[in-house]
Amino acid sequence: MNDLVRQHTALSETDLEWLHLLVSEWQLLADLSFADLVLWIPTTEGTRYVSVAQMRPNTGPTSYQDDMVGHMVPRGRRPMLDSAYDEGRIVREGDPEWREEVPVRVESIPVRREGRVLGVIARNTNLLTVRTPSRLELTYLQSASDLAQMIAAGSFPYPGQSVESDASPRVGDGLLRLDGDGIVQYASPNALSAFHRLGHAADLVGLHLGKATAELAVQQGPVDEALVKMASGWAPRETEVEGSGGVIQLRTIPLKPKGTRIGSLVLLRDVTELRRRERELITKDATIREIHHRVKNNLQTVAALLRLQSRRLAAHDPDGKAREALDEAVRRVGSIAIVHETLSQNLDERVEFDEIADRVLTMVAEISPGRVTGRRTGRFGILDAEVATPLSMVLTELLQNALEHGFGPGDTGTVEVGALRSGTRAAARLLVTVQDDGRGLPAGFDAATAGNLGLQIVRTLVEGELGGTFTMEQAPGGGTRVTLDLPVKPEKR
Repeated sequence: MNDLVRQHTALSETDLEWLHLLVSEWQLLADLSFADLVLWIPTTEGTRYVSVAQMRPNTGPTSYQDDMVGHMVPRGRRPMLDSAYDEGRIVREGDPEWREEVPVRVESIPVRREGRVLGVIARNTNLLTVRTPSRLELTYLQSASDLAQMIAAGSFPYPGQSVESDASPRVGDGLLRLDGDGIVQYASPNALSAFHRLGHAADLVGLHLGKATAELAVQQGPVDEALVKMASGWAPRETEVEGSGGVIQLRTIPLKPKGTRIGSLVLLRDVTELRRRERELITKDATIREIHHRVKNNLQTVAALLRLQSRRLAAHDPDGKAREALDEAVRRVGSIAIVHETLSQNLDERVEFDEIADRVLTMVAEISPGRVTGRRTGRFGILDAEVATPLSMVLTELLQNALEHGFGPGDTGTVEVGALRSGTRAAARLLVTVQDDGRGLPAGFDAATAGNLGLQIVRTLVEGELGGTFTMEQAPGGGTRVTLDLPVKPEKR
């Protein structure tokens, strides 16, 4: 719609905003009218109309099999469009049109904003299935007539009341028609069913809706006067009411066809099951986060016990090997704890791994025997927990190995972690490099057969858990480079 209005018409941006507000609401008019709606706007030169939006009804057969958006009609071709636009009134006179052997009644409703007519809504009703209307259909049609008069007068839609069509109740979900005092004049079967779910077993016709709704709502203390007024239809509002047996969503639309409020429409929907499922999901998410939080706490307790044991070994470990092994274990446990801490703060089992990589880099750099700095290039992005946990351990082992074996006391240098994602979303891969500018690999070193525990852990996790490949080689210009090629989702084994 934006492109068509800006390209072919002289309407301002504020006029365009009004049309967007109208289009967000006009599914209501289409359903109440059992009719198709097409919005026609005069072009800049004033010799044609361009259709910028279209809506089909959910309550009846369509009059248009084809999409009308973008079509042009010269002035004079459809006199009812001209009359509605020029005179600013609803035009209903004229015989039905025949389209592909289907009789269609056409009406034209001017769209007014601040006293100016911006365009015309053509309301097209398929008459092929016309029969004696029921009480429900008569209520629909009367309500549609009231809304059409409000559109022609520029009093509908209500400013600041833009509606999300998927979230708000629709005509078929349940409809109540109230008089000017808030008394129910008509209640559709679905509306009655929704109120029965709240605990109201009798008919609604003749009751004051605001008071009846407030009495059904779960509450502490006196009756909520705001709810009474809102449910009585005094202002355009949307709310939810929870009773002992369920939850309904209410939307009120005051009707002012001639400038004075004569009553209101109330659209409502039973959202009991939807809210129940949402609460179950919230409870499940909270439970999962709590589990991750407790796992993180338990891992930190294990790390603290290992540190305590490491300090007690000082007198019985003259070469420091046992203490060094325990310190390595502390770092391995710590890397897993970082992942669980991140998962405890998320709503799903996915983590932003760049933050984890930076924290692992900082944690491991603390053991640097010299003045070695670490940095990260590229982005890991968001990873599933089943990838993040083993990858954090792999990263810890590789960084620890680079710092311990690549540099000595007093050495300076750099360790860089690189990440690059590639491939399609369905077959994405992650290329990770850990490169240092230290001493490099000893002569004849083979990572595939090395007995180092850290490298054995890396090889097992990369190939077994992550379904990737692992290479370790001399870096150009000195130092060591380790490359990991991993699928973003692990292979099922």
